[in-house]
Amino acid sequence: YIHVWSRALSSQSGGPGLNVFDRQMKRRQREWAAAQSDAAQFEYIREESDIKRGVSLRTFPLALDLGCGRSFIAEHLTTDVVQQIYLTDIAPTCVRLRHSEISSRCILADEEFLPFKDDTFDLVLSSMSLHWVNDLPGALRQVWRVLKPDGAFIAALPGGDSLYELRCSLQLAQTEREGGFSPHVSPLTAVTDLGNLLGRAGFTLLTVSWTWTQSRLGFVSGMGESNCAWNRRLLLHRDTILATAAVYKEMYGNPDGSIPATFDLLFMIGWKPHDSQAKPAKRGSATVSFGDLSKISPPKTS
Repeated sequence: YIHVWSRALSSQSGGPGLNVFDRQMKRRQREWAAAQSDAAQFEYIREESDIKRGVSLRTFPLALDLGCGRSFIAEHLTTDVVQQIYLTDIAPTCVRLRHSEISSRCILADEEFLPFKDDTFDLVLSSMSLHWVNDLPGALRQVWRVLKPDGAFIAALPGGDSLYELRCSLQLAQTEREGGFSPHVSPLTAVTDLGNLLGRAGFTLLTVSWTWTQSRLGFVSGMGESNCAWNRRLLLHRDTILATAAVYKEMYGNPDGSIPATFDLLFMIGWKPHDSQAKPAKRGSATVSFGDLSKISPPKTS
């Protein structure tokens, strides 16, 4: 069942002066994508951002899935890993569990305003959702707040080099036809920023990695990933659209005629501090100097 939280429906920005994305537009895009009869074929990007592999080392009694979409993560977890999970999304069509052995509760909520008490969850997961929040540092602090000490946060989101083919084609075509260009792809986070963002939010034992995967350009809307930035240009001149298609096909088109769209997927893991966690040694406590490493003899082999 769904608990409706009114602030999730009315919020537009994540903090003072931070209003990059139209959250109501993103909600409508996600609702439309989830309601399509062929929605399952667009979930392979979530499969590539397979964050469930990062939770297999221990059992988490209570987990939270932020921006759950069509509950892809929950469907692929077992009770050996998670005993109960809360599913949240801004789109009512998405907040439902289709198939899972895990006990669940479905809550309509905004990633920027989590309606949970401090120290509630043992694990927070998020796949392909946090890149649409207006205040990412604030959202990470919210995640830290609702995690229990020694709780884990595992997330995946597209990085700053995603859809570079589309950006380059649009810029070249628009510059040639209109004498300048405007942004058409939403701003995204760079992998070099994730560690700083997690650290500033209070997380420790950080892990950040990335990989590449490809989709087809026409699948972006089917994934609910269309641009929703307030400064997006709603209409393009017909000549610019035709020029963009020609540039895209010439520079990036596949031999079979399909048009690729590359996603730069970023992965991050952070833990809420706890006394039981490993800590770095105190400064000056080393007993061996790096300068002496060359003097150490390799072990003898028989």
